Amino acid sequence: MIQNGQAQPHAERTRPLRVLLLTDTLADVNGVSRFIMDMLHAAEHRGLDLTVATSTRMVCPPHPRVINLRPRLASRMPKYETLEIVTPPFRRVSALVAEMRPDVVHISTPGPVGLAGFRAARRFKIPIVGVYHTDFPAYIDHLLEDQALTWAANRFMRWFYGPFMRIFTRSAEYANSLVELGLPCSRIKRLRPGTDSDTFHPRFADPTIWEKFPDVRRDAVKVIYVGRVSVEKNMPLLARVWPNVLKRLAGRDLMADLVLVGDGPYRQRMQAEWSQHGQEGTHAHFLGFRYGQELSTLYASSDLFVFPSVTDTLGQVVLESQASCLPAIVTNVGGPKEVVRHNRTGMILDPARPSEWIDAIVDLVADNERRRTMGLAARGLAEAHSIAASFEHFWSVHESAHHEHQARLGLVSETPEDRARRERLEEFACA
Repeated sequence: MIQNGQAQPHAERTRPLRVLLLTDTLADVNGVSRFIMDMLHAAEHRGLDLTVATSTRMVCPPHPRVINLRPRLASRMPKYETLEIVTPPFRRVSALVAEMRPDVVHISTPGPVGLAGFRAARRFKIPIVGVYHTDFPAYIDHLLEDQALTWAANRFMRWFYGPFMRIFTRSAEYANSLVELGLPCSRIKRLRPGTDSDTFHPRFADPTIWEKFPDVRRDAVKVIYVGRVSVEKNMPLLARVWPNVLKRLAGRDLMADLVLVGDGPYRQRMQAEWSQHGQEGTHAHFLGFRYGQELSTLYASSDLFVFPSVTDTLGQVVLESQASCLPAIVTNVGGPKEVVRHNRTGMILDPARPSEWIDAIVDLVADNERRRTMGLAARGLAEAHSIAASFEHFWSVHESAHHEHQARLGLVSETPEDRARRERLEEFACA
């Protein structure tokens, strides 16, 4: 229970671990939201006590363990009309923490809801675990190109994550970035990557899905992108590359269509730039947000995945595409390269060399057998990164943080054997 402003030892200490996860993004269509729901479904399957709380006017996934606290204020985010910025009900978040008595508070995002959870957890002296899902300083640097704001973002991230007992990062590269921020390496854990290879599976392939989109050419090779259409996803690179891909393919009597699933502030500019290329620039199709099995079918019915981002800490969509039997082309910057095997499950390319991207896309469009071989290898890689294994690691680190917190309070004793076991569970620490 919580008394005098802090968590007290429970009489029923034998009850399972209870975790409350707070997030600013759950109703959005993005990799973070899908990751959170994957963790929730995995916990439900194992009978573990995980609850997710957010605050939004948007429609959240229906689930008995999802709590949506009505925001005090909410508005569309400038330049991102599909996203919200909210002022959550701080008192209700605090009351929820007091009522639920979680053993660990997990904070998934450093936004207003995350801050509300941070404040409540600190007030009640509950250990905090979180994930560094998004490289916000890099986003600010790409969007605003203001060194002062980038510096301020770095300072905020160091302040925010400083009290966390454990900080998950999605890739080794960003584990080292957190160390550079000044966070202790011993608290940073690279979360085992995972995706739901049943939800994203080649069995969903259905060529008739393209009948819903009359402008998509039936006989063309489908090159798909899934994600936000924005500058921080490095979409300008794709905007430059695609018309040149079409020119090269036309010279070889080959056809490819670019399918973009998602939306964002760069969409109109991309369309305007492509319109200058005349007819050649028209074989790109913005499908907007797609959900559930339709999204699975779009992946599985495509032929090649491209992801030019240089700011993603992992890129959940890269794993999803590979689970769908697609070769993936990613950059050599950020987390996605860690879940792609170059020349085996896809290509890892320099974002500063557009010609490499043109060559790689053209060559893979032209080579059906190579795409098929790479796609099968990609599926095998995705199967090795199961969501069950990812959740096992996710949960074990929460258990360890709780146990260490209890030991610090003198509520449990930790033998050398206990400590060794805890450290074994906490694999994937930063280098």
